[in-house]
Amino acid sequence: MTRDEIFDKVAEILEDALGVDQDQIAPDATIMGDLGAESIDILDIRFKLEQEFGFTVAQGEMFPENVLQDPEFVQDGKLTDKGIEGLKTKLPHFDFSALDEDRSVEQVRKVFTVGALVNFCDNKLQQA
Repeated sequence: MTRDEIFDKVAEILEDALGVDQDQIAPDATIMGDLGAESIDILDIRFKLEQEFGFTVAQGEMFPENVLQDPEFVQDGKLTDKGIEGLKTKLPHFDFSALDEDRSVEQVRKVFTVGALVNFCDNKLQQA
């Protein structure tokens, strides 16, 4: 499956799960900010990805869980070096360069983009 085909399938899933228009779904659109996904939507997206692509998504594999509550990862509202490394290790499909200059917790949502979701699916399909 090509990257463009993966993007098209991910876009269809996001359109259905979030009720957004196709033209809102771009590689750099953020899942939670630009597209308005909430926690329950992430579960729906996860389920639909598993159905569409035929892979299993382990807990915390697609998006981090409870990482931002870990005092070793976050101090004074900012990610620590250990926090950045932990995210990079757990989520190699995301581009964390947006956090190079501003490590505030609010910035973390900006790395969860449609493109990152496509990367995730591409990686899972290559592992299969």
